[in-house]
Amino acid sequence: MLRIGRIIAALLGLVLVGIAVFSFITVRRSFPDTTGEVQIAGLGGEVTVKRDGKGIPQIYADTPEDLFLAQGYVHAQDRFYEMDFRRHVTAGRLAELVGDAALETDKFVRTLGWRRVAEKELALLDDDTRRLVNAYARGVNRYIEDRSAAQLSLEYAVLGLTGPSYRPQRWTAVDSLAWIKAMAWDLRSNMNDEISRVLSTADLGVDEVEELYPDYPSAHAPIVTQKGTVEAGRFVQAPDAAGLARSAVASLKAAKSGADALPALLGTGDGIGSNSWVVGGDMTSTGKPILANDPHLAPSMPGIWYQVGLHCRTVDEACPYDVAGFSFSGLPGVVVGHNASIAWGVTTMYADVADLYLEKVTGDSYEYDGQQIPLETRQESFEVAGGQTETITVRSTRHGPILSDLDEDAADVGRSEQKNAEAGSYEVALRWTALDPQPTIKAVFALGRAQDWEQFRAAAKLFTVPSQNLVYADVKGNIGYQSPGTIPVRRTGDGRWPVPGWDSRYEWDGSLPFDSLPTVFNPDEGFIVTANNQVIGDEYPAVLGADTAPGYRSQRIRELLEGRDDLTVDDMSTIQNDTYNANAARLVPALLDVDMGKGYYRQGQATLEKWDLHQDADSPGAAYFNVVWKNLLARTFHDELPKSQWPGGGERWFSVIDSILDRPGNHWWDDTTTPDVRESRDEVLAAAMRDARDELTMIQSRNPRDWRWGTMHTLELVNPTLGDSGVGLVDKLFNRGPIKVSGGSGIVNATGWDATEGYKVTAVPSMRMIVDLDDLDRSRWIQITGASGHAFHDHYNDQTELWADGRTLPWAFRAKAVDAATDDTLTLKPSGSS
Repeated sequence: MLRIGRIIAALLGLVLVGIAVFSFITVRRSFPDTTGEVQIAGLGGEVTVKRDGKGIPQIYADTPEDLFLAQGYVHAQDRFYEMDFRRHVTAGRLAELVGDAALETDKFVRTLGWRRVAEKELALLDDDTRRLVNAYARGVNRYIEDRSAAQLSLEYAVLGLTGPSYRPQRWTAVDSLAWIKAMAWDLRSNMNDEISRVLSTADLGVDEVEELYPDYPSAHAPIVTQKGTVEAGRFVQAPDAAGLARSAVASLKAAKSGADALPALLGTGDGIGSNSWVVGGDMTSTGKPILANDPHLAPSMPGIWYQVGLHCRTVDEACPYDVAGFSFSGLPGVVVGHNASIAWGVTTMYADVADLYLEKVTGDSYEYDGQQIPLETRQESFEVAGGQTETITVRSTRHGPILSDLDEDAADVGRSEQKNAEAGSYEVALRWTALDPQPTIKAVFALGRAQDWEQFRAAAKLFTVPSQNLVYADVKGNIGYQSPGTIPVRRTGDGRWPVPGWDSRYEWDGSLPFDSLPTVFNPDEGFIVTANNQVIGDEYPAVLGADTAPGYRSQRIRELLEGRDDLTVDDMSTIQNDTYNANAARLVPALLDVDMGKGYYRQGQATLEKWDLHQDADSPGAAYFNVVWKNLLARTFHDELPKSQWPGGGERWFSVIDSILDRPGNHWWDDTTTPDVRESRDEVLAAAMRDARDELTMIQSRNPRDWRWGTMHTLELVNPTLGDSGVGLVDKLFNRGPIKVSGGSGIVNATGWDATEGYKVTAVPSMRMIVDLDDLDRSRWIQITGASGHAFHDHYNDQTELWADGRTLPWAFRAKAVDAATDDTLTLKPSGSS
């Protein structure tokens, strides 16, 4: 995460004592009123907001406009600073809020042009959708208009200590639409892998690089297990269909200098993904489906999700919403959840929707099919809190913005080819489906209204970016899966390597028709599992994305579901919290076969003998195995890969090690820094175990019985602006943790960590939900922090301990259950009403 808080650390250090007094006086000023009555201009009728004991709101109104206006008001009550921070990020204006530490981020976002695209999308909205998005914005503004910044959030008050007072601008519909671009960026699939492949060829051949990106394991099932192809533009299940060969890879030589991947602005990386699954009634104790979902995203304070219920008092054509689930503050509607008839869950599909194009640039033009085409240019100016305004020129080709003007990795890719250029220079441009105006917000509203499979698929068709696996269940007993999104059709190549932008053979020929995308309804297996794994087998004639997860999580979930006919909500929660490590199941036997002698090092190895391969927080075996894993990756790959490409240790690396584990003389085991010695697999395994024993002795205990995985695998919830200020007192105001957690990378309970950095958690199941289609009020939900974004509020992190323990909260939906769970009631009335 950006260390944007450090820019104010020096000034804050001068007022530490003042902060203590200031915070005591100020901290409660921003807490919202959740009881009583409030008059609001623009409401057509009375709205009721009922909050349960965790502050989760259920909103009741008579019209859609009032319903979403109230949602905007409630989001602003609890999370306005988070909303304001996000819109500064998505507009490339974060430096206006926090200073020049955010300037490079702003330049990158402005180069991509997220807000420019969102402005174009607003013009594409139908009248009904535009009316609801504008109603939401009015609700936000009704809350903030009469309040100072310090009354809106403690963060503003702290920032005010270091600079001039700040007054948030009014919320607009574009602010909401731009947030979808940020999520699409996080989930854009393999662009970083494209760069990583190229950078890895600095010292490796292309064939060696390909070994680090193994094919999808044949033993792991795809999402759609029934074979299928496309006939007459429609997806058809066809068991006898022949597999079609993939297009050849367009490979490029790469830079010799390693650098970090393209910036991840809101949290991406090896652990970003999700689990979702749905089981039919034949597999449950009630005879009706159960649907489970837990998206894996970077942790933050507050958590990214906001739980809410949106209910028309009378559900009819005029007011069709009766939906509850997880929303994003700043965005109207429910993104994941259920209504009275259907439930849906999402996981990242890893569809390849972004390509890097090498461009032959000379002066103000670039080459395309032998012709010189003028570059498109625009000026972008940046205001910086406490600093000077700065201006840059953004250049674009027909494929998209030139990233190499700003990004060092992309520039390295270009410079590696410049050696072969006769004239001019090579740059790197990004083509990305999310930069074509396609208002996904329409899908959010449509999902909330959908009542059956056909209406669900119609809503999914509107889900253009990001491409997400959608699982489905309904109260009638049906289950299904749909892959949506705008997925390009490439004339040449499969999107795994950057391609020559000057050659029209590498263009996109539109996108795959929605009806040709893989789908399944009531499959013979009786269940559907998605965990970022391959969507469908190689018989499918189009390339959806080559860099999916290799299926370790999905296969484990399948194993826990298969053969069951008595599954309950509690069983689904148990599966969500499963910590079994399939990588360890493969690797531990090889580790135990290595002779470690007797005594000190043998004591470490012995912890694996009785280990059950589950990564619980109190497990000595899990602690030892993961330290071995980190050191094994370092000893196997650090000698041959640039530092920026060192293994993070997630699911892909499970497959890489699996592919060489039975080849003890494979070249990867050899340490290239010892040219006179040819190391073998067992020597590397032994060295990694010695490293792990020494490391755990140093950081935990000499006695292996005292080792605990959770002692080093900890979660810290960090405020995105002030939580990393470097001033301890300020950090403590907003951050929470560390928290000992179970799980790990590539595990169903996916608390990911980065082997290049240490063992702290970098990605989490950001929420967990389980929907019981037999009785919606038996459903369960949880998120990682709490409903409130206000530090020290009772609901700031009152779900965190439950989440860490693997527990969930009751999820009331029907009016009677909501009334029974209600602690606070706020009534919103039209201005002038009595």
